[in-house]
Amino acid sequence: KTDDGQGNILLSRKEANDVLAWEKLQQMMEDGTVVKVRIKESVPSGVVAFLEGIRAFIPASQLALDYVENTKEVEAKVITVDPEKEKLVLSAKRVAKEAAIEERNHKISMIVPGTVMEGTVESLMPYGAFINLGNGLSGLVHISQICEKRIKKPSEVLKEGQKVKAKVLNTNDNKISLSMKA
Repeated sequence: KTDDGQGNILLSRKEANDVLAWEKLQQMMEDGTVVKVRIKESVPSGVVAFLEGIRAFIPASQLALDYVENTKEVEAKVITVDPEKEKLVLSAKRVAKEAAIEERNHKISMIVPGTVMEGTVESLMPYGAFINLGNGLSGLVHISQICEKRIKKPSEVLKEGQKVKAKVLNTNDNKISLSMKA
């Protein structure tokens, strides 16, 4: 960086490109952009990749759940941009988690209210029972929907591991509401 005498700062092409790159990285972080990066090397605490010509770090804790050593490319999101410290941190885990949530929500959206499903009692709570419906999905049978007679707690009529049939009441807010009574 040099001053041209008129109060303007002259940047080399590399410096100018770096400034633009950091601005672009900042924008990617704000937009939540998913990027594909090539892993250059593994270091003790994670992996190194390059994004927009800037060295990026993906901590081991932010690698995708299914990351394997020989993966050459990962999809990631920018989670830290600090041009002063030349610190750029990416997360592949965040992309994988969002994809898993999206897939689960899609499965839930395919369930038609009124459908009778079979499942296994997963856990009992004072307010109802969670039923494992398979395919990575669970639903809640509210205590008032367990049986015709009034009960004080679900464990009076249900036990964990028990197979049950329940009707889907609704799938609002990506939650499955079930009724055994219905």
